[in-house]
Amino acid sequence: MLDAPISGSTVTLAQGKASIMVGGDPAAFAKVEPVLRSIGPAVTHIGAIGMAVQMKIAINLALIVEMVAFCEAVALAEKGGVSRETAVDAMLKSVVASPVMGYRGPFILEGNMPEVPMADVTLQQKDMLLALDLGRRQGSPVPLAAAANEMLNACRGLGIDHRDFVTVFDVYHRLAGMS
Repeated sequence: MLDAPISGSTVTLAQGKASIMVGGDPAAFAKVEPVLRSIGPAVTHIGAIGMAVQMKIAINLALIVEMVAFCEAVALAEKGGVSRETAVDAMLKSVVASPVMGYRGPFILEGNMPEVPMADVTLQQKDMLLALDLGRRQGSPVPLAAAANEMLNACRGLGIDHRDFVTVFDVYHRLAGMS
């Protein structure tokens, strides 16, 4: 038996850049590795059964915290007088840019939020709660996950949790008195 979660969005899947993490017996992994590589080019055996799921939770934690931090940084720059478009452009050209930031970051520009979210607040909050629970069970602090989760809670409180989770930008925008 193997666990093999996929890391990626519809964008990365369409680009053929999905990442698959596998947990379980190395011999079983060797048998299915060619099939997994036909789904996504980046296939990694993580360790024992269950470890791939644990890794997926850790990756989702980093992804959500990264995008929440992006929203916070753009709101800060905008509050200081930098146009939102310029701030997004500068972030996407900087050393902090990442693939997920590249295709999700522009969602915060006027008129760019997709009608159908790639991952709404509720879905991403499920992932944050998994990370918070894993951290609690393992005795491993995850304070950035807790902070990002609270920003997702704020989206829920404002009734915008049906949107893509980068709508957290709207929370920062409102808190900074820009809406």
